[in-house]
Amino acid sequence: MDRTAQLTSHALDRGIAYDPPSARAVTGTGARRSLHVRAAQVLDENWTGSSTVPSRSLYPHQWSWDSAFIAIGLRHLSPLRAQTELETLLAAQWGDGRIPHIVFNPSVPLDAYFPSPDFWRSSTAGRAAGAPRTVQTSGIVQPPVHALAAWLVHLADPGLSRARGFLAGVYPRLAAWHRYLLHRRDLGGGGLASVVHPWEQGMDNSPAWDAPLARVAPAPARSFRRADLDHGAAEDRPTDLDYGRYVRLAADYRDAGYADRTRDFAVEDPAFNALLIASEHALARIARELGAPGTARHARAERLTAALVDRLWDPEKEIFLCRDLRGGTDGEVGTDGADGASGTDGAGGALIPERGVSGLVPLLLPGLPREIAAALVRTLDGPHFGTGTRLVPSYDLLGEAFDPHRYWRGPAWFNTGWLLERGLREHGERERADALAEAVVRTADASGFAEYVDPYTGEACGATGFGWTAALALDLHHQRHAAPHSTSHEEPHSERQNLHKS
Repeated sequence: MDRTAQLTSHALDRGIAYDPPSARAVTGTGARRSLHVRAAQVLDENWTGSSTVPSRSLYPHQWSWDSAFIAIGLRHLSPLRAQTELETLLAAQWGDGRIPHIVFNPSVPLDAYFPSPDFWRSSTAGRAAGAPRTVQTSGIVQPPVHALAAWLVHLADPGLSRARGFLAGVYPRLAAWHRYLLHRRDLGGGGLASVVHPWEQGMDNSPAWDAPLARVAPAPARSFRRADLDHGAAEDRPTDLDYGRYVRLAADYRDAGYADRTRDFAVEDPAFNALLIASEHALARIARELGAPGTARHARAERLTAALVDRLWDPEKEIFLCRDLRGGTDGEVGTDGADGASGTDGAGGALIPERGVSGLVPLLLPGLPREIAAALVRTLDGPHFGTGTRLVPSYDLLGEAFDPHRYWRGPAWFNTGWLLERGLREHGERERADALAEAVVRTADASGFAEYVDPYTGEACGATGFGWTAALALDLHHQRHAAPHSTSHEEPHSERQNLHKS
């Protein structure tokens, strides 16, 4: 049997989801070993045979950005399984390049999750956009963290990755995904990608969406049944009114054949675009690994960073804000993104004056101007996000809509903690990064790997045994305990700082 066959013949349905811990982990402390095992058990229990569900009860299908974050943790346990996670997701990509936010498991009953496949009707309503016919998906997207995940997964075992042709297989799909966002979703004409539904941004229930959603007539309550309330407390979830608006937006998008144009809801979000920029840098590294120059992609990432600062940075609040492209007095946005309506700032639409964790996520960008990075650190440490909390809240502690338990309106999430830890380390804030990494790992473990937690107390909210919580805690755990002289699964900090220059 040749080397490639040996590497790819590992059974994917083996009884345990991870390779044996390294010798270094085995000889470590009991606490280190037990966290490794507990996180690995969550990922094993959520494994379906080709992908990982976020939660067996609440989210029983494959979610787009969940799988990317899960792959980042899986790379420490089984690089093969981490590669398979991303390959499975990308196999459901649409012809126009979009990666759908849900890939449905046909063995799961329709009433286990809403909106279900019969709501999205991807193979029929999405036919003009190239929806696959052999698998059912949703029609909206989620944040583009996938190329970054693919690069980190490659670094975990470059030999296996090269033998399987992992990067060569995913690169064309990731490039098409970025083209879709950069061309079909530049609804404001300023170079940034827009989201057309709150679910696309991933922070579904953020107060930043309240004003844009107020323009949307909700779907009648009798027209849908919320499966999420079967698994979570109503006071922790979106209200029925907001959920009705989510359903209306999704149904209208579906009925328009999933065609992208400026709609009732069209928002430029800082975290969504920051992840696109970070993934552009990662695509440049992937291109170089495959023997092609990455210069053009790094240059594109620099242009996008400049556009992000120009359109979404608020120097007075010292945070990035969302831009409502239909905001202002008349809500009309020109095809070139210009908007002359009073109440806007002349850049197309209006900035939404709500401080959310999304506005801190651009800290992860290597090309961010130094003074803006310093301002973001001040905001992160200040009264709006840092006073008295264990983890960074999802929304302004001083905001009128702050609620420490309600979905994305205050609770702390582990994926945003992971992104901010990476951002702090990117900009030389090692002590702050170490403290945040320690808090993320400790709180994730103590909460039973909860979906999200009260930012003050660490009390678990939502589902427990949550996939990306276990995966990202595992990733930070491994990086915290990696021997200084060993070969890390992460690229050196000095290399990451200069990604945009290579």
